Amino acid sequence: MKERGGSRAAVDERYAQWKSLIPVLYDWFANHNLVWPSLSCRWGPQFEQATYKNRQRLYLSEQTDGSVPNTMVIANCEVVKPRVAAAEHISQFNEEARSPFVKKYKTIIHPGEVNRIRELPQNSRIIATHTDSPDVLIWDVEAQPNRHAVLGATDSRPDLILRGHQENAEFALAMCPAEPYVLSGGKDKSVVWWSIQDHISGLGDSSKSETSPGASGSKHSKTANEKDSPKVDPRGVFHGHDSTVEDVQFCPSSAQEFCSVGDDACLILWDARTGTSPAVKVEKAHGGDVHCVDWNLHDVNYILTGSADNSVRMWDRRNLGPGGAGSPIHKFEGHKAAVLCVQWSPDKASVFGSSAEDGFLNVWDHEKVGKKKNPNSPGGLFFQHAGHRDKIVDFHWNSSDPWTIVSVSDDGESTGGGGTLQIWRMSDLIYRPEDEVVSELETFKSHLASCTPRA
Repeated sequence: MKERGGSRAAVDERYAQWKSLIPVLYDWFANHNLVWPSLSCRWGPQFEQATYKNRQRLYLSEQTDGSVPNTMVIANCEVVKPRVAAAEHISQFNEEARSPFVKKYKTIIHPGEVNRIRELPQNSRIIATHTDSPDVLIWDVEAQPNRHAVLGATDSRPDLILRGHQENAEFALAMCPAEPYVLSGGKDKSVVWWSIQDHISGLGDSSKSETSPGASGSKHSKTANEKDSPKVDPRGVFHGHDSTVEDVQFCPSSAQEFCSVGDDACLILWDARTGTSPAVKVEKAHGGDVHCVDWNLHDVNYILTGSADNSVRMWDRRNLGPGGAGSPIHKFEGHKAAVLCVQWSPDKASVFGSSAEDGFLNVWDHEKVGKKKNPNSPGGLFFQHAGHRDKIVDFHWNSSDPWTIVSVSDDGESTGGGGTLQIWRMSDLIYRPEDEVVSELETFKSHLASCTPRA
């Protein structure tokens, strides 16, 4: 216990130091205290633009202790525009409070825990969720009724149920940028691929007949609800992993190509046009379970993986073959615990983020590798978000609002509370080209000199 208390004190000290630097490091920052831990956070569509801020949907999961049902929350988030927030304002937040920028809009009572949420790129009001079952659930969140999450309330009815796994599929989930396809991996060691092309046009119609918000029903209501939801069988089931599949991702430019990672430490590339066996299999991609994978939107040759060995690795698929298998083009080693999530930035092709159980969200630029100015900093690392005090289970770059990130941490153990949601944008002085920043600061300096009263 003594050791744990000591580490807690170190975390609190680190946090206090970070908090004092908010006005320098961030253009905007919002902290939102959650009642229950959230295992997944995703940006939804932007629906309103104003002078100083934009309004956007935010999708969150709520993992409860069973006293009330597990839910998926659709929130409205006000995203303050760049260079609008006052420096002193963004640092004056209360850790225990809800943020005025995040307001609950709708609640969906989820059948089981919500382990992962993914939105359909062609229509981000349609989302897929993974739960503690073999099924993948599809929801039209705008058409779903708003529900009151009280004990005994019936589950909301998914618009589609995707069948195909033999065992639970809890975390590995992806939607295709090119076509309305869904990809999932599970404990049955398989990767399952569905098309929802024929179903999405009619989504939302069937859910309107659902029982009224807050209605309670018998214990058998879940089964009854599921009977009413259309079922979709897979287009393909892919075998090649020797253990649980932890994450999957589509190639941004091809609906037929995708990749997966798992507890067997493998990275596998698949091509549905050539069958259901691996196109390329990288054995021992990491020195531990591989938890996460992402495929670069701007350059489809680059793939990222994050692992229990605390590292992020970057792969060039042109080098992955029988000869080059197992050779990443770079290893990013800055985390001190297992990496849980990696994601390429939509704003710059060479930038990505990684979050881990050490409570840090690191932002990297692989083009900066070898050009580091600080010998104590890992190669490529140029920003470290230290606002969370426990493991960061998920984060998501905002494609509508450049350089803006939402992140969630599971703070239950450290604070005795639920979780923490943070929305933040680093100062543009950090990521803009150095010569541009210097020239702007020079102008500012000369402006200050002209304003100074003469002696």
